[in-house]
Amino acid sequence: MVKSSLPLLPSSIAFGTDGWRGILGVDFTLERLQIVAIAAAQELSYRACEGRANSKIIIGYDRRFLAAQMAEAIASAVRSCELEPVLTMTALPTPACSYAVVKHQALGALVVTASHNPPEWLGLKIKGPLGGSVEGDFTKAVEKRIAAGGINNPIEGKTERFDARQEHINFLKHEFDIPEIIKGLKKLGLNLIVDPMHGSAAGCIGDLFGQDEKGLISEIRSNCDPLFGGNPPEPLPKYINQLIGTIKGLSRAGKLSLGLVFDGDGDRIAAIDEKGRYCSTQFLMPLLIDHLAGIRKSPGCVLKTVSGCDLMNLVAESHGREVFELPVGFKYIAKEMQEREVLIGGEESGGIGFGSHIPERDALFTALVLLESIAEGGIPLGERLDNIQVRFGEVNFDRVDLFLDNMDVRKRFETFLSQSPPKTILDIPVRKIIAIDGIKLRLGQSYWIMFRFSGTEPLLRIYCEAPSKEEVRKTLDWAKKMIEDI
Repeated sequence: MVKSSLPLLPSSIAFGTDGWRGILGVDFTLERLQIVAIAAAQELSYRACEGRANSKIIIGYDRRFLAAQMAEAIASAVRSCELEPVLTMTALPTPACSYAVVKHQALGALVVTASHNPPEWLGLKIKGPLGGSVEGDFTKAVEKRIAAGGINNPIEGKTERFDARQEHINFLKHEFDIPEIIKGLKKLGLNLIVDPMHGSAAGCIGDLFGQDEKGLISEIRSNCDPLFGGNPPEPLPKYINQLIGTIKGLSRAGKLSLGLVFDGDGDRIAAIDEKGRYCSTQFLMPLLIDHLAGIRKSPGCVLKTVSGCDLMNLVAESHGREVFELPVGFKYIAKEMQEREVLIGGEESGGIGFGSHIPERDALFTALVLLESIAEGGIPLGERLDNIQVRFGEVNFDRVDLFLDNMDVRKRFETFLSQSPPKTILDIPVRKIIAIDGIKLRLGQSYWIMFRFSGTEPLLRIYCEAPSKEEVRKTLDWAKKMIEDI
């Protein structure tokens, strides 16, 4: 729910794993946005590739309160940098802006969105010339520009507009055999229920399938609601009760169904299988790897963040594919996608990208790969997932987020983990310590626990995969007890 009280002072302007975000009216104001947008536009221009055909910067926005108006204001900021702002005609998924950068050979994109954050938040994502999120050195340079001052004054003017949403839809239609997917899904007798969580992916699946979607697709929570029903538009089980209940109801009625859910700006995805089970990226990535490497025979390695489950490794290695583990944040995956041949790259939180596409996560592209795998195999999602786990082992995973008392407590625990990490957990020896991002303690195959702190607040995320759900619970309980003791 929306917070009842607001902080009295704004936080400093700092970029996280994917952009700058804050509470609207406190951290995120028009004045601050103009400053950030000008600094970002200047940096995009400074780093522009030689011979780039134009000086365009794509500007997009999601469905949040004042997002469209803030995007209009950014156009004035970009214009002050002697660059050409090109504004999308409507709210749209962030990946559509990333695709537009590549299609129009723009310098980059500025997208007004707070992604999956609570309703009272707003933010800005910066996309580079290849469509992916900019790297840490870029955002540090933007922060330095802001600190140095001397920012231009915005210049009003007429801004060119274009239908980036439809361009993205047209591209996806070209990349996939939509009629064949529809034919396969209808042959299964599948009911597809889409939940865009009131976000900017609303209506996109229906538009992709066109007139043939009648009797196949229905959509819930597609209306524009800046409060997102009072919850963050994040595709987690606690926020999608309506979708889960709908699928379970159809299952009881003997109707085969599949649920797809997209986050607020359409770059993250989750699914609900025909039994009403929540399927995160931890479950979907192994299936997608199996489909792309085993059926499509597409080339490339597999990229996963360090919080991804071991089943991804096992499936990839069974197809002779190399696996690389990276820090949390899709920008690290995007960087690798630009430097090597990649089959697929994904993070635990729902973002998935493909080597055959732009170096960015795209939930609609992911949805079509998933539906293609179901249609071609003629097997429902839940049954496919069960078959994979029979072949390679179960996925038992959970994550808990703990807010610590203050940053001093956080520093104390960070010091403890770095200097004297546990040697045993529940009497099981720690076999390996991985410090790619946070601290990951490996106890065995498909058994590990990971501690990772937020970059800007006293928030500790604890991830755990174990051979059984009971072992996941016990291991997380052990972790919480250890933190209390410290």
